[in-house]
Amino acid sequence: MRRSSFSEMNCSIAQSLEVIGEWWTPLILRDALMGVTRFEQFQSRLGIARNVLSARLQTLVQHGILEEVQYSERPPRSEYVLTQKGRDLWPVLTMLRQWGDRWLAPEGAPVEIVHASCGHVAHAELTCSDCGGRLRGRDLELRHGPGAPDGGIVPERVDSGRARA
Repeated sequence: MRRSSFSEMNCSIAQSLEVIGEWWTPLILRDALMGVTRFEQFQSRLGIARNVLSARLQTLVQHGILEEVQYSERPPRSEYVLTQKGRDLWPVLTMLRQWGDRWLAPEGAPVEIVHASCGHVAHAELTCSDCGGRLRGRDLELRHGPGAPDGGIVPERVDSGRARA
């Protein structure tokens, strides 16, 4: 049975997928993060059907990820500008890109991110906001947050990624 909505799941990943998990949406966000703002630019870069692009852009606007800003009255034309909520998706897409580079790009990464300050190819890493240490699965524990239901089950540890016997 195919699930059509995650809206009833009390899970931040599921709720995020409700907004950005539709086909084409991550690529629209990728292009927006690279500075694309106009409908025609998105359409020509992605080769996406106009009706699909329009629906995805409207969803992103409705959820406050993009803001529609009119740049021409005659004819009426708008561009789609990332909000702070949208710009906050950069690390999500960066980690997804890095995973794809590692596991799905046998010829090598199609794009490299260069740190402008030092000129070197950069790779994003997760770090603790308190001590600055690198976050790895084997070093993390999960606990209920303020939005957890009473009696909800949380695993004791994050999967460390080590091979199992």
